Amino acid sequence: MAVAALIVWLLTALGGFTMLGLWLARGGMRAPADAPPTRFPVPVIFGHLLLAVAGLIIWIIYMATDATALAWIALILLVVIALLGFTMLTRWLPTHRAARTETGPPERAIPLPVVVAHGLLAVATLVLVLIATVSE
Repeated sequence: MAVAALIVWLLTALGGFTMLGLWLARGGMRAPADAPPTRFPVPVIFGHLLLAVAGLIIWIIYMATDATALAWIALILLVVIALLGFTMLTRWLPTHRAARTETGPPERAIPLPVVVAHGLLAVATLVLVLIATVSE
């Protein structure tokens, strides 16, 4: 189960990096003056990213050492990561639903299928890590 969680976590990260890249390419941190500002708080985005990377590293170390405490730490981090991700989702939805214009906020560049895939993989990661941790 731990290996499955790792694989799904890596796929989730791939989706996250894709969304981050699109957001940054569209001017996420420094949107053009004629474009609406981002609805994503920069600390939330980078907090989500840093915690996800830290959790993934802790999970890999857990797999290498079989230290149960590390699995629990990774699980707790995943809950925080999920809350930050849900915060961004709630801020992204109105932007996605708004009428399409030439100049929209940077998060408008993030396509719905990528958001959905990332969210589903994130839920799967959380469930797999939970199962692996509890069954330890």
